[in-house]
Amino acid sequence: MSHRLATFSVNGDERFGLVTDAGIVDLSARAGDVWSLKAAVADGALQRLVEEGMRHAPDHALDAVTFLPPVPEPEKIICVGVNYPDRNAEYKDGQDAPPYPSLFPRFARSFTGHGQPLVRPKASDKLDYEGEVTLVIGKAGRHIAEKDALGHVAAVTLCNEGTIRDWVRHAKFNVTQGKNFDRSGAIGPWLVPYTDEAQIADIRLTTTVNGELRQDDRTSRMIFPFRYLIAYISTFTTLVPGDIIVTGTPTGAGARFDPPKFLKPGDVIDVTAEGIGTLTNTVIDEA
Repeated sequence: MSHRLATFSVNGDERFGLVTDAGIVDLSARAGDVWSLKAAVADGALQRLVEEGMRHAPDHALDAVTFLPPVPEPEKIICVGVNYPDRNAEYKDGQDAPPYPSLFPRFARSFTGHGQPLVRPKASDKLDYEGEVTLVIGKAGRHIAEKDALGHVAAVTLCNEGTIRDWVRHAKFNVTQGKNFDRSGAIGPWLVPYTDEAQIADIRLTTTVNGELRQDDRTSRMIFPFRYLIAYISTFTTLVPGDIIVTGTPTGAGARFDPPKFLKPGDVIDVTAEGIGTLTNTVIDEA
């Protein structure tokens, strides 16, 4: 099993540590000068944290903590739209795969952690799911060459890139509104330190809703591979440690069914990828 590093809270106190099957080893007071997983990413210290964690017995039961998005306060969360072949066909616009990736930003506030509910907002009942493999940048760079791109990755995680469908096309061309409702999506459950390209090049990614398989594809089929995305994005913005790239979702989101299958309170969504784990969330209505 891959090593797993999580950010979590206990009694309202934000902590981080190594996740094991027996519980979580709290590294917050054992990590020397590292004060968060974002700092560990920037310092190249993830492996050191894993090694330290393996020296201790768990401090917390898994069900005694609240999981938070693993990277606190990332400078940028950049998401990729339409990055699997069948997903492009879903648009039924007769267009071939696009020459460049569609990108949009999300704010950290639009995500919650593993085991926490996604919030269906007052403004719409059209909350949808999108399971995605997610990269965490560990080394800063601009104009990064594709051949060097994966050397800038510190870790991988998962995202349920929850979307308010009728707000995605509210205006003429932007999707920002429908992608940024507070706590409409989730990132987690943890960071898996990046080792080599084989770790992510051809892994199965699935999404289930209440146990029903809705999305199922492999990262090897992405239109724009991981290396390309990092190179392309770094053409216009400097990638810095802790930045998050959400790399696109397969076909099978709820909006594409007839009639659509949008999320409702009580639903359970599981996003799973080989070697990373499973990100699980429920749904509640906005208070």
